Amino acid sequence: MSRERLGSRLGFILLSAGCAIGIGNVWKFPYMVGQNGGGLFVLIYLFFLIVLGVPVMTMEFSLGRASQKSPAKMYQELEPQGSKWHFHGIAAVIGNYILMMFYTTVCGWMLRYFVDTAKGDFVGLDSSGVGQHFETMLSQAGMQVLFMGISVAIGFVVCSIGLQNGLEKITKIMMIVLLVIMIVLAVNSIFMDGGEEGLKFYLLPDVNRIKEIGIANVVVAAMNQAFFTLSLGMGAMAIFGSYIEKKRTLMGEAVSVALLDTFVAVASGLIIFPACFAYNVEVNSGPSLIFITLPNIFNNIPLGRLWGSLFFVFMSFAALSTVLTVFEGILACTMDLFDWSRKKSCMINGILMFLLSLPCALGFNVLSGFKPFGEGTSVLDLEDFIVSNLILPIGSLMFILFCTSKKGWGWDKFMTEANTGKGIKIKNGMRFYMSYILPVIIVALFFVSMYNFFKG
Repeated sequence: MSRERLGSRLGFILLSAGCAIGIGNVWKFPYMVGQNGGGLFVLIYLFFLIVLGVPVMTMEFSLGRASQKSPAKMYQELEPQGSKWHFHGIAAVIGNYILMMFYTTVCGWMLRYFVDTAKGDFVGLDSSGVGQHFETMLSQAGMQVLFMGISVAIGFVVCSIGLQNGLEKITKIMMIVLLVIMIVLAVNSIFMDGGEEGLKFYLLPDVNRIKEIGIANVVVAAMNQAFFTLSLGMGAMAIFGSYIEKKRTLMGEAVSVALLDTFVAVASGLIIFPACFAYNVEVNSGPSLIFITLPNIFNNIPLGRLWGSLFFVFMSFAALSTVLTVFEGILACTMDLFDWSRKKSCMINGILMFLLSLPCALGFNVLSGFKPFGEGTSVLDLEDFIVSNLILPIGSLMFILFCTSKKGWGWDKFMTEANTGKGIKIKNGMRFYMSYILPVIIVALFFVSMYNFFKG
């Protein structure tokens, strides 16, 4: 069976960015900035995006394009005879499933908030009323499962239509509309009365704030966010590498995706922080920031219900773009492993994904007694920890070692593949950095991350 192909370079960049752009940017990035002291966190995050994110993404794209396979079979095509690299392929596939086990629930929240905003449920509520609405939503087990199920269904129905006609076409439309609405909302937020303090918090580095939190904590949080936001380390990007031709160099494509991803992350902060300060909402309130801040804002601006509905449509688009692209990765793996058709793969994975996502959807109500890391934590925190703190950094390390080691694919083969086509090329002078310094940074930060997490 010949490998499916994407129809255009724009489709490839928007799909890869769609995988990267999701709740990592518009949900997780703003609250991570809030919890980690504002402007300086943003700078450290951007640094990690360039020095860690772009090289690892280039490697993932290269592995996919060279092997023409999904992570499930990629290593078998490229590894030296008798080696055991392919075990990481299995871990990468599992990582995609675990990511979706909680991502589908949060995507369901976005869809639910669109419905509630459009119905006018937030009109007339004060800040505490909006906060209570979020708590009530989490406690409704049936509705949590319903909206999670809708997310799963949308994902697999779109993917079942096919790569070009389904996934590529729909993601292109969603991503372009998402970018337009974010620009409009950011401009609106920046000019709110009282928003200047929010812009200062977000854009101006403040060393004193960082000292309070601890520089090591901020650095590790920024590194994890760079991995989380680009979906690196579990082969999601390798899938799209396997769908493209050899017309462009892969570091150039990685830079394009990282720039688009960064634009959305920064724009989401420009929407949220001026509004937080304008309406006295705590910037370090954690994951619920977006569900409490934004309805308050929309209650206080002209045509707020319309803007709010639009915003949560596009929040849903951002989350769905990742759901669609990671589902495509899961489908590619199962099609490679079992030689199933796309339709059969969608049917089986749709049922499996729904069942696997139930613990997270029920984690705030039926299973709320399960507190994996102590009071205030849930199934979502456990699944997020496994993906963000374990699978993504360890997976990225595996990709680096495989691409640079003589016992793996090797530097020369990696560089030849990455540099095929027009665009930014990897120089041989980068070899020492990518082979030795990059792995050491990731290992060191991984252990600091573990220490901080369990110490806290």
